[in-house]
Amino acid sequence: MSGALVRRRASDAGIETAIGCHTFRCAGITDSLTNGGRIEVAQRMAGHSNAKTTGLYSRRNDDISVGEVERIGI
Repeated sequence: MSGALVRRRASDAGIETAIGCHTFRCAGITDSLTNGGRIEVAQRMAGHSNAKTTGLYSRRNDDISVGEVERIGI
């Protein structure tokens, strides 16, 4: 799937966020790892030769949970 096709389909769907092929790659890797998948398996699915590259696509640490926010004592 080409990046232009993904952007066009997103635009047609009314999605204003800039997305591309790597958006889907990040989402797939993140979902796999969040749901207990192993980095080695995600690495093979993504076709990466190095697990560190696969780790760069993971967005698991981007989310801040309510529990983490509640740890702040003011």
